[in-house]
Amino acid sequence: MKTTILTLAAALIGGAAWAGETAPGDVVYADGAVEASLTGTPGDAANGAMVVGSKKHGNCVACHQVSALADVPFHGEIGPSLDGAGSRWTEAELRGLVANAKLTFEGSMMPSFYRVDGYVRPGNAYTGKAPDGPLTPLLSAQEIEDVVAFLATLKDE
Repeated sequence: MKTTILTLAAALIGGAAWAGETAPGDVVYADGAVEASLTGTPGDAANGAMVVGSKKHGNCVACHQVSALADVPFHGEIGPSLDGAGSRWTEAELRGLVANAKLTFEGSMMPSFYRVDGYVRPGNAYTGKAPDGPLTPLLSAQEIEDVVAFLATLKDE
């Protein structure tokens, strides 16, 4: 009986934590901005810096210059510098830009990091290796929140 109650309590707590995350298809955009947190949990700016600079995660520095990450090599120049991003955009605007910049900047080359549908999958015609099932977002909801927290620290002096 005690084990059953503990299992039920753990399931409810875990389910409540998971239920707080907004699925990619449920994100509400208003003029490209996303007011509500995707997780209900504040972002971690230090982890966001890692996501921005990591080739295995967001790799934002491949296209953007970020002076705060000067130790990360090979910053790109395709996108605007992210220096001062926290002064130029609100957290809601930053969240919308990271999740799906194409809603704000039509024709942007920036990936939609929190989108899972509407893609063309020509891979089978070329490699035969295109995924068949549902896609997962490039970044998790918490990683989006972490990147937003980091970008919000990049203020003009």
